[in-house]
Amino acid sequence: MTLNEGNQSSVTTFILLGSSEYPHLQAPLFLLFLTIYTVSVVGNFGIIVITRINPKLHTPMYFFLRHLSFLDICYSNVFTQKLLEILVVEDRTISFKGCMVQFFIGCTFVITEMFMLAVMAYDRFVAVCNPLLYTVAMSHKLCTLLVAGAYMCGGICSLTLTYSLLELSFCGSNIINHFGCEYSAILSLSCSDLYFSQMTCLVISTFSEACSLLIILSSYMVIVVTIIKMPSTGGLRKAFSTCASHLTAITIFHGIILLLYCVPNFKSSWLLVKVATVFLTIMIPMLNPLIYSLRNKDVKETVRGLINSKLLYPSIQFK
Repeated sequence: MTLNEGNQSSVTTFILLGSSEYPHLQAPLFLLFLTIYTVSVVGNFGIIVITRINPKLHTPMYFFLRHLSFLDICYSNVFTQKLLEILVVEDRTISFKGCMVQFFIGCTFVITEMFMLAVMAYDRFVAVCNPLLYTVAMSHKLCTLLVAGAYMCGGICSLTLTYSLLELSFCGSNIINHFGCEYSAILSLSCSDLYFSQMTCLVISTFSEACSLLIILSSYMVIVVTIIKMPSTGGLRKAFSTCASHLTAITIFHGIILLLYCVPNFKSSWLLVKVATVFLTIMIPMLNPLIYSLRNKDVKETVRGLINSKLLYPSIQFK
């Protein structure tokens, strides 16, 4: 049966291997991932709600943070729901089209988050280096354009990568040694010449990572110089606290991305690829709200105020 006349693929469904080689781990992994997924969704949704209900948090920083939480919810949903399904059901199949859709949507949100973190670095640069004109420089129109640019870059990069997969032929094994439709795992099943796909992945990965890191490093280099020149320790402490949460999120996210780029495409490396991908798509969406809430005084004060106003003093409203 032929799926696509253009690439002459005979494979219409894939089988996600997941962790089926470790049957005794299926139930513990399901409970672990379900817990992480629940905390992730609740935490990120909480960040969105908290930064919306308190007028004090209607600033560019929290505008970007809401979009970061939205991205975390979206790409966590794309990957985690299928992962949980294959851990509890015997049917581990996913259609060819479903696999391509999962990859496209998940890839779009991951690359968009990469650029969103770069946008947030620029926001921190303006906040620290030009605090008096911060609200003027980071106008709502500019913030909207920056967010739209991040989504556009994510969509274009993901569309290009997905197109490179659609051009391949799949006429052999249909078993994907992964929890989901990850790029290198899909490539390993193709019986086509992989040069175009590999070069496309290299160019897109290098472009997105280099652009994102260039903006981040440039912004923080200027921030560091500005902080060093600050005369008072109070200003130094405030500037550091302003950037600490974002730096933590960047370090974790790009550390996992770079690890995935550097892992050689050998069978012995598949376990590491699986773990790194699961960490990227499940753990990071859970960690981001914890990082920004635990290290952010404004968010913690808003949560305390919300609890007090709703439970202890129902008549109190945020002002």
